[in-house]
Amino acid sequence: MTELEAFFREHGITEVESTLPDMTGNARGKFYPTYKFLAERSGRIPETILVQSVTGDWADNHYDLVDASDRDMILKPDPNTVRLVPWAEEPTAQIINDCYNTAGEPHPLASRNILRHILSLYEKEGLKPIIAPEVEFYLIQPDTDPDYELKPAAGRSGKRETSRRSYSIDAVNEFNGIIDTVYSYCEAQSLDVDTLIHESGAAQMEINFIHGDPLDLADQVFVFKRTLREAAMKHGIYATFMAKPMKDEPGSAMHIHQSLVNAETGANVFNDNGQPSEMFYHYLGGLQHYTPNAISFFAPNVNSYRRFSPEMAAPINMKWGFDNRTAGLRIPYSVPEATRIENRFPGADCNPYLAIAATLACGYLGIKEKLRPTEPTEGKEPPSEYQEVEIARTLEEGLRLLEDCDPLREIMGEHFVRAFVGVKRSEFETFNRVISSWEREHLLLNV
Repeated sequence: MTELEAFFREHGITEVESTLPDMTGNARGKFYPTYKFLAERSGRIPETILVQSVTGDWADNHYDLVDASDRDMILKPDPNTVRLVPWAEEPTAQIINDCYNTAGEPHPLASRNILRHILSLYEKEGLKPIIAPEVEFYLIQPDTDPDYELKPAAGRSGKRETSRRSYSIDAVNEFNGIIDTVYSYCEAQSLDVDTLIHESGAAQMEINFIHGDPLDLADQVFVFKRTLREAAMKHGIYATFMAKPMKDEPGSAMHIHQSLVNAETGANVFNDNGQPSEMFYHYLGGLQHYTPNAISFFAPNVNSYRRFSPEMAAPINMKWGFDNRTAGLRIPYSVPEATRIENRFPGADCNPYLAIAATLACGYLGIKEKLRPTEPTEGKEPPSEYQEVEIARTLEEGLRLLEDCDPLREIMGEHFVRAFVGVKRSEFETFNRVISSWEREHLLLNV
């Protein structure tokens, strides 16, 4: 009996959700009766789903990226990703697939394969990246009319928050029912969630994951997003990972803590006898040098760039510092053996596979090119609302910066980057056709 068969039998599984992450990080796939899934052991699905935008449209360069015949790709389930679906009415399992083309090669447009490729580069160097994501989100009042502004959800008291309540225990307890459901669902799926806090926004929370293998953590964030939405809807509210869902509230991030260990010994190579190592500085230099070009992987949607505004909670500069949250790249205080870098640029709306791959790619390029960072910032700069924004302010600008960066295009894959840019440029052009209420209010009779 295989591991999968044993899992299905143990839990009485009658249905299987066979999934894969698309370019946006959302789940695509098929539902199978368990006997059918076990009989086939692999599946097929059109490869064109990998070049669809968040609106369901195709990339403008669609047929330059995939075969015009709309052929299938091969799905091979990864048994390490099998989990229960705790919100399903019938005993259901979910599993994540790896994507291959018909020649049996890893599909170059699949997000999971991009991250695998970056990890393989480190493996050749005898290194293993360790990451820990921190995912922020909002709980909001259900609203099916996009013409109305979103409002934070009301807690058990029936009142909505109107003030900043960072780290408030009572503010979290307002949503105790949904939090209990979330932790119950996470436990059922073996998601390595750690602490949960109330963030600075109204009904904004953050959940932290225990550090570990990048691919496994990307899978967990992928699953967690579905989990949270389902838990919220069970309690009659919505959960959103939009980077900036409400104009007067801070944005939501997915900060990525990262370090490197020796693959044989497990020793943290960022630590050199209690001090940051040369490899630490080269890696940090790569992040500082290449993040502006990689920003569209960290901020992949038109809404993402609204988060990059001059305010305390937003990373807007390419500075770095020790335990300094005014910098885009922060070195948290820790014992030397836990020396790590926190990349504060990714938004909660990112595709976790691509954001993790991109941050590791930037660090890898820094190591190979022996780049050096600037001197650390000491936090003596003016308040963030008076600082200059040093990164792209629109998705279109971010895509241009990516296209202009040969090393990043090469390491992420030329074909993949063309597909990513094609999908995201299609989204930008769709958005750009929308005339906003601000334009009608201020320009209609005044220009």
